[in-house]
Amino acid sequence: MYTLYTIIAIFLVVTILVCLFFRRQSLPCPVWLAWLVEMDNPFTSTNRAAIILERLDVQPGMVVLDAGCGPGRLTIPAARRVGAGGEVVAVDLQAGMLERTKRKAEMEGLRNIRLVHTPLGEGQLEQGKFDRALLVTVLGEIPDPEAAMKELFDALKPGGILSVTELIFDPHFQRRNTVTRLALKVGFREQAFCGNSVAYTLHLEKPDAPRVENPHPETHGQDAPATSPLTGVY
Repeated sequence: MYTLYTIIAIFLVVTILVCLFFRRQSLPCPVWLAWLVEMDNPFTSTNRAAIILERLDVQPGMVVLDAGCGPGRLTIPAARRVGAGGEVVAVDLQAGMLERTKRKAEMEGLRNIRLVHTPLGEGQLEQGKFDRALLVTVLGEIPDPEAAMKELFDALKPGGILSVTELIFDPHFQRRNTVTRLALKVGFREQAFCGNSVAYTLHLEKPDAPRVENPHPETHGQDAPATSPLTGVY
């Protein structure tokens, strides 16, 4: 019992110290502290990987984006859920985090994970590709959160859902009204909310493209000009 209390005490002290240091800066969790974000938080169920993926209704065959994947805490279980017919694209700014994710995937024999080394908000994600996207305690680390939110919106398919999870223990915690304001500005609509003011998951949906009436009725029945799908570059 004393061992358990000691572990909890150490976790709390380290968390507080990290929060005090990183709260002043928009910096991602460094690779040497990856162990802190590899575990589910023991004090709240909101941040647990299995619960986040269950609420997001990740299904076999889906294409899922793990934005700011870190050491793969959600990437790995998401890859299990989508199966061989699906894909998880794990994106992170730090090569060291991607390397940890790669090692975990190899240990489990998962071949449906693609690793992408890029910051969010610079337009590097492929557009209209993803059924679901995950953004778990990452938004506050991004220098331009509005650009990142717009990129995530563009990356989703119409009807796709972005799951944003925020936790007060995170040094870059974002309040619900801040996330909602950014999301609505780029075109999302709120689909669901679970949690409270200090630990929550917010689901944001990319609306289906509105139906456009034919502006040239005289061409009705004729072949429409060919269009190219939107593409992005990795």
